[in-house]
Amino acid sequence: MKAAEPEIKEAGTKETARRIVRFLDTDIDGSLQTARAIRKIKGIGFVFSRISCQRAGVPESKKLGELGAAELKSLQDVIIAHDFPPFLLNRQKDMDTGKDIHLTRVPLEFTQKEDINLMKRIRSYKGVRHEMGQPVRGQSTRSTFRTQKTVGVSKKAVKEAKAPKAAPKPAPAKK
Repeated sequence: MKAAEPEIKEAGTKETARRIVRFLDTDIDGSLQTARAIRKIKGIGFVFSRISCQRAGVPESKKLGELGAAELKSLQDVIIAHDFPPFLLNRQKDMDTGKDIHLTRVPLEFTQKEDINLMKRIRSYKGVRHEMGQPVRGQSTRSTFRTQKTVGVSKKAVKEAKAPKAAPKPAPAKK
């Protein structure tokens, strides 16, 4: 009898594809295509993800769960290095450093909150709108952005229906 030979699985087959991939501190569905999957990371958009895949040499249409460790590492290095033209970066001429940087994940959220707090402190128009919970970018507020306010005209019949009906007073007894 011959000993059973072990099955050798190739790195790109569906059997070895991971369902959840931990990439840049984010759990991502491994069944998504690479370019679409890395857009799940906060701060990475459509164009940035496509160019990142091209620069890392990773096919955009390949599933993220099928990528090997070397391909994931090269993709991560490209994203972190952010050696991109300035118009692709989300923090151009940063107020603190004056440099063009690209933030993702937690640093992006923290920086956004700090920017809003700065606007509130210096009492800029946008800061005041943020404080009041109103739209900041010039949207119309006549019919939208209403919070717990009645809209429309209330009719007399509706008011009467809502008002509790008083019980009739008993007539005084005659002697």
